[in-house]
Amino acid sequence: MKRLTEGRKMFIIVMAIYIFYGAFFVIFDDFDRRVWTPLSEEWDWHMMGVGIVILVILAFILHRYSHRMDERISREQAEKENTLRRQLTQNIGHELKTPVASILGYTETLKDNPDIAPDIRQQFIERTHSQAERLTHLLSDLSTLNRLDYAPDKVEKERLDLCRLFSDIVQEVQLSLTQHNMTLRNCLPGSIVIRGNQSLLYSVFRNLIDNAINHAGNGTTIELTASELPRHWQFTFSDNGVGIADKHLPHIFERFYRIDKSRSRATGGTGLGLSIVKNAIVMHGGNISVKANQPRGLIFTFTLEK
Repeated sequence: MKRLTEGRKMFIIVMAIYIFYGAFFVIFDDFDRRVWTPLSEEWDWHMMGVGIVILVILAFILHRYSHRMDERISREQAEKENTLRRQLTQNIGHELKTPVASILGYTETLKDNPDIAPDIRQQFIERTHSQAERLTHLLSDLSTLNRLDYAPDKVEKERLDLCRLFSDIVQEVQLSLTQHNMTLRNCLPGSIVIRGNQSLLYSVFRNLIDNAINHAGNGTTIELTASELPRHWQFTFSDNGVGIADKHLPHIFERFYRIDKSRSRATGGTGLGLSIVKNAIVMHGGNISVKANQPRGLIFTFTLEK
């Protein structure tokens, strides 16, 4: 079914109101809506004729205005999309430039210096591999966002136990938690079964944990809780880490938005993790918000449709 544009909606609503009131005043002789004498006098026919003429004129004017309104809205949306696309392209190019330059620099050094010391050679190989992994993560995140933007209806869903999924993630990040002297409290109930995409929901919880590990600071405590609502599950993901300034909170779900660019690149972040989190949650019928924890840290609150 073709979606109604804003102009068509305006046209239909105004015309419907006009036709309703025109019919009401022609059909009823009085205004207490008790007497029904349709077109009983010649004057009624004259009024109906005038009403039809006015209706045609009004329809013509509204049709032209609604068409121009739709064109203006489409043009503004296209300009906005083009601006966002240019910004995204510039950000992608900027993000790709650093690891590509590093890889080229290391490999050229190895190629031009075949007699380089073994320990330095190994160091350059490890750095090249690290930058290649960063590129892989960036391309993977871009692929995920592209799928959410342009083919959300093709995302396969199945029955999943989120508690089991989160437990698996906790085991995967346990080494990183230990290295940062961090504690993760899993306060989920025994079972939370929803219909969703396993890969995207994995990205939601994994990106939130990785974000806390990379930015909350050593010795931080992370906690995940859940409560059941009539149609959704509501989750609270919180930490008592260093937190961020309030001015950054409205922007942290934007693509490539970074608070500390040098630190983000040092930890291997792509700047797309929280954007993936938001888009994946919206695709599962939920929403997400963030606020400062007290006395410090962050609290992410999000819902997922049952």
